[in-house]
Amino acid sequence: MQGRRLLGMALLAGGAAAALASSAAAQEPGAVSGEASTDEIVVTALRRADTLQNVPASITAFTAQAITDAGIQRPADFIRLTSNVNLVETQNAGTAFIIIRGITQARNSEPSVAVVIDGVQQINPAQFNQQLFDIEQIEVLKGPQGGLWGRNAIGGAMVITTRQPGDTLEGRFSVGLDNGFGYRLGGAVSGPVAETLKFRLAANWYDTNGYIPNPFLGEDADPVQDFAVRGNLLWEPGPDITADVRAQYANLKTQALYFNIVADVNDTSLPVRVNNAGQNDREMIDLSLKLDYRTDFGTFRSITAYNSLDEILTGDAFNFLPIEESLFFQIFGFDLNQSQFLDVSAWSQEFRFESATDRRLQWSVGAYLVGTRRFISTGNMVDTGAGVFPVYRTPSTNPANPQATFLADSQDNFAWAVYGNATYAVSDALQLDVSLRYDRDTRENTTETPPAFLPNVPGFPPATTGEVRRETFDDVQPKVTLSWKPQPGLNFYAGYSNGFRSGGFNQTGVGAIAAANGIVGVADIYEAEEASTVEIGAKTSWLDGRLTLNAAGFTTKSENGYFFVFLAANSTQNLGNIPETRINGFEIDSALRAAEGLDFHLRLRLHRQRDQGLPRRDRDRQRSAAHLADHAQPRRPVPHRDQ
Repeated sequence: MQGRRLLGMALLAGGAAAALASSAAAQEPGAVSGEASTDEIVVTALRRADTLQNVPASITAFTAQAITDAGIQRPADFIRLTSNVNLVETQNAGTAFIIIRGITQARNSEPSVAVVIDGVQQINPAQFNQQLFDIEQIEVLKGPQGGLWGRNAIGGAMVITTRQPGDTLEGRFSVGLDNGFGYRLGGAVSGPVAETLKFRLAANWYDTNGYIPNPFLGEDADPVQDFAVRGNLLWEPGPDITADVRAQYANLKTQALYFNIVADVNDTSLPVRVNNAGQNDREMIDLSLKLDYRTDFGTFRSITAYNSLDEILTGDAFNFLPIEESLFFQIFGFDLNQSQFLDVSAWSQEFRFESATDRRLQWSVGAYLVGTRRFISTGNMVDTGAGVFPVYRTPSTNPANPQATFLADSQDNFAWAVYGNATYAVSDALQLDVSLRYDRDTRENTTETPPAFLPNVPGFPPATTGEVRRETFDDVQPKVTLSWKPQPGLNFYAGYSNGFRSGGFNQTGVGAIAAANGIVGVADIYEAEEASTVEIGAKTSWLDGRLTLNAAGFTTKSENGYFFVFLAANSTQNLGNIPETRINGFEIDSALRAAEGLDFHLRLRLHRQRDQGLPRRDRDRQRSAAHLADHAQPRRPVPHRDQ
């Protein structure tokens, strides 16, 4: 068995701590569910509105004022202010994944956290790392939440709400500078169009030269141009009907794959020396329609959404050094560069009926459908020194950048789910929350690799162009929580929750290549992961709500957890499964409002993870296989805060 222990502690004060002033400290201890004072935060991460301290779960919330005070502009900004939550950014803009309480994501895997923006769950993890602008509230819910949010909520959920259209014409504009040198422009305008129709339009532009020098090319390795615009129409033809239409477009241009191979991932002293600057272009479109129809019995809601993402990235290949210094040149007399193309589109439909909220028993039932089409190609080209050129759906025919390896797959996936949630107030002090959801995910993968590039490894059946593989993953996900409020300002809870993350396909043929290179646990298909958590916690408020002290302890069992392996032989990024992992931990969050505008925050976490179910030899071989990827990290310093 291999154990890993992590102990972290942070104490923040003054201006930086003001970011969370309204997220924990301003709670009225006497408040009851659904009756918030003007200082309290109302959260919806449990699919019902309740005050933050009343919710029987570990949640961190950031209001619009907290977002402004902290200068939150990207996901990394609020994640670094949330205990037991980490963000790993590597390789390219779309490869950014969330770790909550040790449940991690890997490159090209399903996300480990359900990210919900204005009621619409993100389908592709490459969507997550984008600009946050004109945001009303961010909620981070920790622990498996499959019963509430379905597949991919295995680590938790993040609920992001943008600002709504207003009743009066208003606007705002902001400008910022950084030491890139770079600048940021943002603004929003909102108001009525007619008596029953309101609008909101917001946009953001970020442009920086970068922060990481590449002395070999004489330029920075990480310039960014990032533009995003969002529009919203809110139509209320009557008191019982609301239609909410939203559209967003985002376009990012930056660079990728500026790695260093180092023995210590904390050593950032070496400069980036890739000889190909590369590119990372990403375009995203999001559309949604939310309809609410309210009756005396409850509310019917329909959410229809469509999104698409195209991303191309190019750059140097392993070992990310100038041609004549590279490993491949030393062995074969030539160097390689690489290209990856991702094209994903998805539609989703959710129907939900919620009971009235003024009753002892509140409940909801619903169904969710989602269809996804995905194409991905990866490949190496011979680096002739003429630059690296993007490769999309077919191998390169460019003599200045001839194709060496190429893999391509397309997927046509369909998933559906049915669910129910209920909250019952047993008494004024005792409350029971129960959720149950069934998810079924069918995935179909078609090999698009041309015959000339298909791997042929002795002992493995040969792959064929046009080959179709089909797998179905499903799971029942319960969540049960009992909470007790013996007196105002005290809230104790205990619960069990389960989460499920679909399995999927590595690119065709990588299992044979992994075996040929002596790598254990990697096949063309990786299995679904399931995690179950038992948690106990307490939320307390003191000094008329100016002091809060919250604590939670948990134990999580993960089966078939993901691990990542980079195959240098064909520059593919692959997933395998660890049979069983046990994660134990606890966390303490405390906030004190010492004076208006001056808040102190204390966060303490202890985390222990133990991998089980494999002989030590096989675990060591897995870690050895992952060692290369773990030690090929881009240097990403924290940029200077906008002024």
